[in-house]
Amino acid sequence: MRLDESSLHKTLQTHQLDVANQHMRDLFAADPERAERYTLDAAGLTLDYSKNRINDKTLELLLRLAKEAKLGDRIEALFSGEAVNHTEQRPALHTALRARHQVELIVEGHNILGEVRETLSRMRKWVRAIHTGELRGYSNKPIDTLVSIGIGGSFLGPKTVSTALQTQAKDGLNCHYVANIDGNDLALVLEQIDPETTVFLIQSKSFTTLETLENAKAAKRWQQAQGVPESAFAKHWIAVSANVAAAEAFGIDKHHVFPMWDWVGGRYSLWSAIGLPIAFMVGMDHFEALLDGAHAMDEHFRHAPFEKNMPVLLALLGVWYGNYFGAQSHAVLPYDELMRHLPEHLQQLDMESNGKSVDREGRPLSYPSGPVIWGGPGSNGQHAYHQLLHQGTQLIPADFIMPLRHHHGLESHHRYLFSNCLSQSQALMQGKTYAEALRELKATGMAEAQAAQLAPHKVIAGNKPSNTILMEQVSPASLGALIALYEHKVFAQGVLWNVNSFDQWGVELGKALSKELFEVLEGTRDAAAMDSSTRSLLSRYPL
Repeated sequence: MRLDESSLHKTLQTHQLDVANQHMRDLFAADPERAERYTLDAAGLTLDYSKNRINDKTLELLLRLAKEAKLGDRIEALFSGEAVNHTEQRPALHTALRARHQVELIVEGHNILGEVRETLSRMRKWVRAIHTGELRGYSNKPIDTLVSIGIGGSFLGPKTVSTALQTQAKDGLNCHYVANIDGNDLALVLEQIDPETTVFLIQSKSFTTLETLENAKAAKRWQQAQGVPESAFAKHWIAVSANVAAAEAFGIDKHHVFPMWDWVGGRYSLWSAIGLPIAFMVGMDHFEALLDGAHAMDEHFRHAPFEKNMPVLLALLGVWYGNYFGAQSHAVLPYDELMRHLPEHLQQLDMESNGKSVDREGRPLSYPSGPVIWGGPGSNGQHAYHQLLHQGTQLIPADFIMPLRHHHGLESHHRYLFSNCLSQSQALMQGKTYAEALRELKATGMAEAQAAQLAPHKVIAGNKPSNTILMEQVSPASLGALIALYEHKVFAQGVLWNVNSFDQWGVELGKALSKELFEVLEGTRDAAAMDSSTRSLLSRYPL
């Protein structure tokens, strides 16, 4: 069902006019229990969604919208292995990767959970062999460095998680990620590593991704130039791919190729062997705890009633602001340096999934779908873009993410960080009136005329929505639950917008054109038929 075909669409538009005139300051003043009523716990996370421009009627209408869209049926279809990615006729079973205690899930006649368990076992064996020193490089030195070569989902998810869990990493290990076709990315990594103690991991489902293959070929040439004998090549290379034959042709032992499946999209793949860099750094026990945390959120999403369902509520709030308040972006603000890459991963997760302009039937959308996702770690952003959040003209909902405990010994730092996090959401909600600004200025001894002139510049409208997500500490389980929370939020929003959240045809055109342009630069294609701008820019390339 399309959003604009819902019987509730016009009702929500009318209701928005009423809510738009209400200030959250007044809502809190009128309801001392507002925060308690609009807070819930699930899978080790706490969500306070009380600082949103909603009331009980809003929630009632949004929940009815979810039911009218048959969100419950779509959730069950997701978990049961139906082809929810209908344009490619594939299921999207990233949830199966973390269903470690489920006995059976039949897809196309066979139990895929057997393959998942076998892969986890292979990962555990490989990681143990690295950590114990059983697997060594060609010169018999222990492996202490992994270079992951991939792009998109093969890069952003593992990098986000391995960075967030670095306080639990095994001593003496290093992990680097190479994604960009810009040679600086690879060159800077190669300067830091020892060819005798480094293993390279190629992450590509098809083993045809241009950026990944070009970086892998260059790394192979570097390795050979550093004196690694060709006979020892296999000791320093592994792969995660569905194309075993291509990996073997590259020179990788088939026993060192871990599987990828069509029923897992790249941006949902960190839970699979794509997560090998995570397991390499923190060990398989922590990697499986990450899976368990995600599974706990899976169970919550699948079984909790919508009014107490964390991903569903976040999805509904996103639709509320994007489709009824005109919000075009959403800020993700983790108040923990360890989670600094989380906004980057969520950018791909959300924008590649729901950045669509046609519905599931191929009809053009008449309403906005996915928002622009952006953000960064607090409190850095407070000295950069928070000015726009507080006094800009755009409505930008924000998620504040905060661990209650830290991994360092700087207790006062964490108190400052926590107070900064809460103060930002508080300030966004309550703002500062002209009268308050004027009173503050006059209290400093400023003349009334001067204070009256300056006060408008210090007014902050407030009434800016935000969610606060708390966890006990950044741990494998809490991080797994957090990322799964956003995965399910994105899926639920896709259902509400009636779009396919699991294909990404929009990235294909640029790839095809890039190949043609490369051929022009190589001198094997004529640019005459191309547009004048592209021809002009190509002519400036130094041949």
